[in-house]
Amino acid sequence: MTSPTIQKDLVNCCAVETTRAIINEIGDSLFSILVDKARDNSVKEQMAVVLRFVDKSGQANECFLGMSHVTDTCAQSLKDAIDAMFSTHGLSISNLRGQDYDRASNMSGEFNGLKHLILRENPHAMYVHCFAHQLQLAIVGASCKHVNAFRTSYQANILEKLNTGELIGGSDQFQEMSLACPGDTRWGSHLLTVTCFINMFNAIIDVIENISEDGVHSDQKSSALRQMNNMQDFEFVFSLHFMFEILAITDNISQALQKKDQDIQNAMRLLNLCKYALQNLRENGCDTLFSRVIEFCVDRHILVPNMEDIVVVKGRPRCVAQQVTYFHRFYVDLYCHVIDSILQELNDRFPETTIELFTCISCLSPKDLFAAFDKKKLLRLAKFYRLDFNSEELLLLRSQLDKFLLFVRMDETFFNLNSISCVAQKSVKTRSSCYFPLVYRLLTLALILPVATASVERVFSTMNLIKSDLHNKMGDNWLNDNLVIYMEKAIFKKLENEIRHCFHILHSVKRSITSPDRSLVSFNKADQLERCTNHSASSFSFNIITTAQEISKYPTRVQHLKRESMFTDRPSDASNLRCFQSRLASGTQFRTAFPFATSLIKSIRYY
Repeated sequence: MTSPTIQKDLVNCCAVETTRAIINEIGDSLFSILVDKARDNSVKEQMAVVLRFVDKSGQANECFLGMSHVTDTCAQSLKDAIDAMFSTHGLSISNLRGQDYDRASNMSGEFNGLKHLILRENPHAMYVHCFAHQLQLAIVGASCKHVNAFRTSYQANILEKLNTGELIGGSDQFQEMSLACPGDTRWGSHLLTVTCFINMFNAIIDVIENISEDGVHSDQKSSALRQMNNMQDFEFVFSLHFMFEILAITDNISQALQKKDQDIQNAMRLLNLCKYALQNLRENGCDTLFSRVIEFCVDRHILVPNMEDIVVVKGRPRCVAQQVTYFHRFYVDLYCHVIDSILQELNDRFPETTIELFTCISCLSPKDLFAAFDKKKLLRLAKFYRLDFNSEELLLLRSQLDKFLLFVRMDETFFNLNSISCVAQKSVKTRSSCYFPLVYRLLTLALILPVATASVERVFSTMNLIKSDLHNKMGDNWLNDNLVIYMEKAIFKKLENEIRHCFHILHSVKRSITSPDRSLVSFNKADQLERCTNHSASSFSFNIITTAQEISKYPTRVQHLKRESMFTDRPSDASNLRCFQSRLASGTQFRTAFPFATSLIKSIRYY
């Protein structure tokens, strides 16, 4: 087990069996894909693919399929990599019913994006923009775009100075804590940064004041003094607390959207809750916010302007300046404008077709004994998937929907359910999925629609742990095998016997290939050959398996070549193996009969 080759073969067997278990669980059922790309520590573009499907128990699952290195990130290259991965694992793009990416042009472009290329081949693969990403763009993007004072003050210079060697002159209170830099893809990091900034406001001012007095360069001193004056301004403090209020509303929703078991109906309910909370903040939260900001400023000796005084808008000549009060400035121009912009962003990010689709899916909600159940909208939902419901099944679906509604309102098993996923699981448990197969198909289609790409983001986080700076020469196959095992460890732990048997077969095949005199004996067992046929989840294992099939298919040809004295030497050491390989390369008859065996033996190492 200390040999690197043995270790890689063992990890490869674990990854092959784990992936095979996932593929077997999917079978011929429908699924969706979640795709994203990122660079690893060796600056190579890696594309991760996650599958979302409904298992035999009615539970929606998101499983990591694999990672592929792409030479460039254009849409066609990503599509080719997905096709190759599907071909390797025996998946059909015709069974694809959903796709979830970010809003990058190469992923979701209307004309040449990956979304369009897949829809061109399969028009039933509904595209859903990541809900968590939409929330991030709408909340953080709109807020930061309008709250210029806050953004320029704490993002541009403050965080940079506080995380450099200039922190030596800070107070003891500050040295026990640190500011968290907001990340582009870590939604909760913005709330953490704002919270720390509010709690450490006094310490930050002390540090910047020390820099302004003891700085080495005059530019450093003037910059620190300018930033300190900006921070000790009522508008900056108001913007800081206002940002906290907005992010506090969306943080729990953002975390809930990134759960694996989330479905479209719950996601829409959470987004509607977010809209309601923001609207309530606009109508009823202003007085509380003003009171908290004024109290914060008084405690820190920051000047509080009289809200009835006139303020001149900066950037305009005084003779034509707009005469507005401070209250109008903070309430109308900042407070209401930012909230309205966020609400408008949330409403604009769903196209008309997507809204109609989500509205139809919401009719499957089990809340209040299926109070939202609407047969017309559910029939409309079925028409979105004409490949899964023909004209005859649409007629049968009408009667099944009526019977299903009566059934769930009579059976106590379906009382007090909260999500569509619970309905699907109860349907399987009570075997009503067999009584109402078309309704269960609708439930499955609703569940496999992806909600967020959080599962793919977790893959990239794990990738950075595995392929670290100290392991930046790790190969793509080795990285993929480790990721599959780590991400799907719950499945991996159940496959001990299968992995052991796969590893035994793999090495028996290798020994047989390096010792051709024993090849017929090794591959004469029907159970080994049958076992080998089931392993096609990786290219290396696939070559070995195909080699086993070839040698077992042509035993008379091997005997004939042996009689021609092509294999007179037995490769008992490395020199004999090289001699064997050279003879193999010159044997036209053997290369024709055994193309996979030829390529594999040329590349195999003797150990």
